[in-house]
This record gives sequence, C-alpha cells and structure tokens, in this order.
Amino acid sequence: MAEENMMSTRNSSERIYSWRGRAISFDKQLQISNYGGMSIKSEKNKTETRIFLGEFISLEGENTEQILVARLLKLYEDGSKEKHAIVQWFSRIEEIPLSQRITVGKADSQEIFLNENPEWDTNILITSIISNVTSKCILDSSGEEDEENYIPLAKVSDSSSSDDEDIKVFQTPKRQIRATPNITRKESSGSSAKTSRKTPQPRTPKTPRNATPKIRSRNQTTQKPANVLEEARIRLHVSAVPESLPCREKEFQDVYNFIESKLIDGTGGCMYISGVPGTGKTATVHEVIHCLQQAAENDELPSFQFIEINGMKLTEPQQAYVQILKLLTDQKATATHAAVLLEKMFCKPSPKRKTIVLVVDELDLLWTPKQNVMYSLFDWPTQKGSKLIALAIANTMDLPERIMMNRVASRLGLTRMSFQPYTYKQLQQIVSSRMAQVKAFEEDAIQLVSRKVAALSGDARRCLDICRRSTEICELSNQKSSSGLVTMAHIMQAMDEMFSSPYVHIIRNASLQEQIFLKATMAEFHRSGLEEATVQQVYHQHVALCRIEGLKTPTVSEIMAISSRLSACRLLLAESNNKYLHGRIRLNVSQDDVMYALKED
Repeated sequence: MAEENMMSTRNSSERIYSWRGRAISFDKQLQISNYGGMSIKSEKNKTETRIFLGEFISLEGENTEQILVARLLKLYEDGSKEKHAIVQWFSRIEEIPLSQRITVGKADSQEIFLNENPEWDTNILITSIISNVTSKCILDSSGEEDEENYIPLAKVSDSSSSDDEDIKVFQTPKRQIRATPNITRKESSGSSAKTSRKTPQPRTPKTPRNATPKIRSRNQTTQKPANVLEEARIRLHVSAVPESLPCREKEFQDVYNFIESKLIDGTGGCMYISGVPGTGKTATVHEVIHCLQQAAENDELPSFQFIEINGMKLTEPQQAYVQILKLLTDQKATATHAAVLLEKMFCKPSPKRKTIVLVVDELDLLWTPKQNVMYSLFDWPTQKGSKLIALAIANTMDLPERIMMNRVASRLGLTRMSFQPYTYKQLQQIVSSRMAQVKAFEEDAIQLVSRKVAALSGDARRCLDICRRSTEICELSNQKSSSGLVTMAHIMQAMDEMFSSPYVHIIRNASLQEQIFLKATMAEFHRSGLEEATVQQVYHQHVALCRIEGLKTPTVSEIMAISSRLSACRLLLAESNNKYLHGRIRLNVSQDDVMYALKED
C-alpha cells in the first residue's frame, strides 16, 4: 500500500511545494533562510503532505522507476528564491551489490543502511521530494523495542524499484535501522496505544555546496536619467566603457600589429608599455585584446588564451606565479611550486598548446631585490616554442634602465612603447566624444578643464572627475545659468574642491626650504622610478635645486628637521629617526596636489 501511494504521488502531473510557517533563522552572510517544514500539494489527487525536519522521505532517482530513501536534515531558500534541502542518504538491501551483502549478514527486507558514499550530493532541490510515510523503528540490533529511540522512517516496500545489481558501490554501513513490523501493524489497524517518543535532537547541518554569496537579483529595471546633467554624469564616470578610444589610434595599431604577428608566426615575445597614470595604457591594451578575440572567433587569426595580472592586487611579487598558474590551469599551488610548473610549461615545446597573451599591469610593483619574478616573466617568452606573448605595463618610461639588472633588461628586448600625457586638445576631444549628442557643457568650460589638467599631469581620469563634479555643482547650485549648462564658474569651483585640499593649503604656507624639499622628493621619485626614497637621496636632489635657485644649501641637521616637520604635518610618511639619513620616506599626498600647490605659488 505504501508503494502504491508513493508511485501515485510520483506519477502526479504536478506538485506544488511551499514552506510551513515563517523562516526560523536567516544567514546574512550566505543570504539563505532556514525553515522547519514544508508542504507538498498534488493537484491531481487534491492531497497535501506535510514534511518536517528529522523525518525520512522518499525521493525521485535518475531512473524514472527508482525511489530513494533519505533523512531530511535542513530546509533552506537561497537568494535566488530556489528551495533546497540537505539530506542524509540511506540504502535498502536490494540496492546493495551482492558482493557487499555478505558483510551485513542476514538482513531483513525492511532494513535500511546508512549510505556515506561521497559521490552522492547531499544538497538537493526539494522538487525531487515525493512524500513521507512515518513508521516506528528500533535502533537496537537485538530486536527489542527501544522506547527512547523512536524516529520517523520512510515506509519502504519489499519489492525494489530496480532489480539491477550494477549500482554504485556503497560503503559498509556503520549502523542499521530495523523497522518493527508489529508496531506498523498496530498503527495500520487504528490502535490508539500511545507510545512515548523522544524528539530527535537536530544535528548541525552541513554547509551547502553552493554556499557562495550571491548578488540579489534586481527586481526593478535601472531608472533612466532624469535630466541632461544626470546623463552626463553617467557618461563621464571613469568606469563607463566608451564606444571608442580617441587619440590613441597609433598606439592601438602598434600593439595590435605586434600581437597579430606573433599569433600568425606562433612565436612568443615581449613588449614594454610605459606612461604616466591616466594616459590610456590599460584601456588601449584591453581594446586590442577585444578586437583580436573577435578576429579569432571569425577564424581570421589563430585562437589564443588571454590572462591578466595586476601587481596592485598581489600581496607580494611571488604571488604572480600562483595567479598565472591558477588562470591557466585552475590549479592551486605555493609560489615556489607554481614557478617550477610554469617553468616546465613554457620551456617545454607543445605544438598543441594555444598561444597565451599575458598582460602584467603595474609591473613596477613586482620588483624584488633579486628580480627573479621580472626575469621569469620576460625570459619565458624568449624560450623556443613557449608561445607566450607578454605585455608589461608600468608608469615609468625608463624603468628597465633605472632598476632592472642587465640580465632582466636584456630579456625585455627593444620592443617598447611610450604613452605620452594627453594634450589639452586630446583631453577636450575625449570629453566631447563621451558627451556626443548630449549638450551639458559650454565649449569654453570643456576647454578650460582640458587646459588646466593638461598643464598639471595630462591625466584623463582627473579630467573626467572634474567634469563629473562640475555637473553635480551645477545641479545643486541655486544660481543656475540661463542655459542650464555647466559653465566655467562651475568648473573652477570643482577644480578648487579637487586640488584645494587641506594639504594644498599646508604646502602653500610652508617655508621655502620645505617646498624645495617636496620638489626634491618628487624629483628623486622620477629619477628612481619608485615612490619612496631615503633622506640621503632626497638631500642630494635638494642641494642641486638650491644651487639652481641660487639659495643657501641647508645642512644635514636642517634637512632632518625639515623632514620631521613635514612628517608631523602628515605630508610625508617617514621611518623612525633611528636610521637618520638612511630612513625611507614617501609622499602621503598625490603628486598632482603637490604640483598644483607649487605651480600656483
């Protein structure tokens, strides 16, 4: 009778699953809601089955005629509104291969055995649950009733749903649960005998296998911009991807031709790309890769694999090996082991391997005293049959000559490209291209911000940020222009907010020797290619600047006092004074702010 009930439920045209009551708990980290019970409604039979935690349930197997048995441990709903269940699998005697039935001895047909096969997924969808049929069972193998160990059990018939014995091998059961036929008969006959039972204590459920936090799905579509200024802010955001990259056509073509020739020849190579921040180095390389991938999809070029690492995202330079190995093979290893595996991969020719295009951004942060990481990255493309194309991006044009050893610089080769800072006409063209068909700025306003930024650094990102801030000032300003557009006054106010930070006021009010010390610090940074230096190195630059300006050269004690005062104002970050001239210092403000403050002076 139980078998017929389960089969009829299984063959129903549709089952509706819903939770019983409210969620008993909510996990904010995993974004899941836990429930204590569920109900299954069958539209065909017009019946409702209620299932609670701790009960034994019957489930649908892969075979349409196979019914599985499991114990319900947890019910939850994830952020995507999918209903899941955590179960503990059991097997009937018919499901165990004959070769392993000997180990369980003489077993009754109604016995079920704990199945700990790791290949069986304990996290399932509740749509595979059919029903539950409760029965009393005894955990004591002696056959005597144990009044304190009654647990709900799925009622399973003697006939197996599948007589095949070629089923997956199960582990030897650690515990067997014996159903008591007498108690079952008493219940079926409608006996009113009450038996005290102990509520099973809930076990700690296992963490779901898909417990990765998910972003909640958007219920509403993104609202359209309310006005022209809001549309302009969206287009001027640095993360907005423009339709094209203006003013970098020559650099784009050079990088494209370099990679294209290597792909066609099936060889490796290395290119060093340099330029100050905000000149479009990384954006140009990404656009080149995108065009090459489209050409490879159209069978115009050989297919390749693209990977990218960023020195800013690595905790230490040696982690570059780990990141590259994981991107190529999805394999995790220590830095030393990963370096060995990559060495074997690129030094051993493999005709079947695709060409790999590796982009290394922020290369100057991968510097080490022995420079092993840089040497490996530049040496692998030179190996015969490596099929590795490396594109190294850094902010310093003469980085190879400044800090690289001769053996590293020789591996880098002579293929180099320098991205010059944007001129004011180029910055004006970049802003205008993003504002195509959107009239939000006056022409003089765009020209003003382009000239100001080009005179300082030529950073396109700084230019976009100033334009973006000016739209906010224009929208919030009580004195709006008659045209409703961003004017030069809004641009000037945005620039004052951008550059006139408290640090800028401190630099302007500093003494002449303190300002020269800041100039000397930036000069040393440009000379070394690093953003930190010792006080002694800055002192040499300071003396040279004083001689150029015709000023009196300060003593070493005066230089140390200047460094201490600037550190107290938090303009500099300095090591302890115990190292004296060998203590290292670095700027605590951006170089653009220092240049802006000193230029205004």
